[in-house]
Amino acid sequence: MTATTVTDHRHAAHRAPRGQRRGGTSVREPWAGTGHLLRLALRRDRVRVLIWFVAIVGTVAATVPALEVAYPDEAARQARAALLTNPSAVIMTGPAFGLEDYTLGAMVANELSLSLFVAVAVMSILLTVRHTRSEEESGRTELLRALPVGHYAPATAALVHVAAVNAAIGAGTALALLGSGLAAASSLAMGLATAVTGLVFGAVASVTTQVTAHARAATGMAMVVLAAAFLARGVGDVIDAQGSWLSWLSPLAWAQQTRLFVDLRWWPLVLSLALTLVLLAVSVRLARHRDLGAGLRPERGGRAAASRGLLSGPGPVGLALRLLRGTIIGWAIGLVLMGITFGSLANSLEDMLAEVPDLGAWIGIGSGDLIDAFAAAMLSYLVFGVGAFAVGAVLRLKTEEEAGRGEAVLATGASRFGWVASWFGVVMVAAVVMLVLSGVGLGLGVQAATGSADATARLVGAALAYLPAVLVMAGLALALFGLAPAFAGLAWVLVAWVVFVGWVGALLNLPDVLVGLSPVDRTPTVPVEAADAGPLLVLTAIGAVLTVAGLLGVRRRDIRSN
Repeated sequence: MTATTVTDHRHAAHRAPRGQRRGGTSVREPWAGTGHLLRLALRRDRVRVLIWFVAIVGTVAATVPALEVAYPDEAARQARAALLTNPSAVIMTGPAFGLEDYTLGAMVANELSLSLFVAVAVMSILLTVRHTRSEEESGRTELLRALPVGHYAPATAALVHVAAVNAAIGAGTALALLGSGLAAASSLAMGLATAVTGLVFGAVASVTTQVTAHARAATGMAMVVLAAAFLARGVGDVIDAQGSWLSWLSPLAWAQQTRLFVDLRWWPLVLSLALTLVLLAVSVRLARHRDLGAGLRPERGGRAAASRGLLSGPGPVGLALRLLRGTIIGWAIGLVLMGITFGSLANSLEDMLAEVPDLGAWIGIGSGDLIDAFAAAMLSYLVFGVGAFAVGAVLRLKTEEEAGRGEAVLATGASRFGWVASWFGVVMVAAVVMLVLSGVGLGLGVQAATGSADATARLVGAALAYLPAVLVMAGLALALFGLAPAFAGLAWVLVAWVVFVGWVGALLNLPDVLVGLSPVDRTPTVPVEAADAGPLLVLTAIGAVLTVAGLLGVRRRDIRSN
């Protein structure tokens, strides 16, 4: 906890109203000080929120005119609409409405809305946990509660803050669409859908923060819910292009089922608002049954003596593996399940090609290569998850350092270089395992759907071709941590760009220079293309330089602590 942060919290607390006096005893109102804490949250997040706003609203504002230029007439838009029957496109975009008359508005709703909704959901989860569980875990909430601040004030201020940010982004989205000349009613509905989807997952995070005593675990649980919602919507929309019963289990689907710019209906958004209220009520109920700083799930006591595995390996390898174990297992299971799900959709490709004979020409491949092209596209999507894991796991070093636990490790005699190098080594080994498991899961799904006997072996090899790209993303995170720890979070910008290029880069016809900034795009799309050693060696060299820079930076700078 930095001195500036403590001072800000103390000032906010001392400005809070003291409540009424009864018999010489101060009686606090339950929400006393909420307004002051809300202003404090806005002050602390002013840069963070601005970045989110510019990234999300700016993407919307830039995408609509880009789509208009890329698909200027009805024939071009109808050719694009035919591609949306591809199961991979359905999973990554959503239900396809208005394909028979594919207007610019329908294209925006079908192909941009899901990315928008997922982005605000992630933002809301992170902001909610940051201002609730993270504050409790650091002890700042206890500091505030020792002063004249009401029992519900910190959580209420956090939730109002998240709601205000979502409202601002929703309004900005609506204005960006209106400014592009799209229909007013659907533009407003898309802005509202964006805001309420963010509220739903902010409420999900408010529940998970009651379950566990740790911010990272609360974030992970909320992200699992988001991943489940994404998967349910994706599989449900593949079952029925207009949305099956499975789709309706996902809050992401509710926002898309407003049928923006095609057949607008507002009532699905009522489901999102109702679920938000229910989750907030559950959160309040759960909060009454736990102590401040604790979670409903009791923490297990540690062993009296460290296990052999915790002490094994060069440097604190055992400690890094122990701390990252839950994250590694969670990501690995998720990637395998998603790989199997994606691969199982391959059996519908032949029928789709028969129904749309020109599809192969539009994609640029022959019918014999369609399965491989589909598998390569799905594999690149799974790599997004591996890259996100690697960056998040490397940045966990910053959390360990700021919490003072890094100093405790160094006090045992471990060197700075050994501590960070061991941690990074564990992350990269885990990334290799996840790439292999992604290939295994996708291969098993394709093999079960098509009967291809060698699908699993080929896709495992194809997955490993993305290891240099993952090394670049992880290496950037390590370089920022070692050289400029205050800006280490900027490593997520590269992850966001990789996902953006993978999802809508081709759709927007982005310049090759910008697309090439994505290390995943620089990787040959095995098994469709040959594994050219040139790009892989360049990416490996870049990743190695970033890694060495980060390790040298840690050796030369001071270790931070609270």
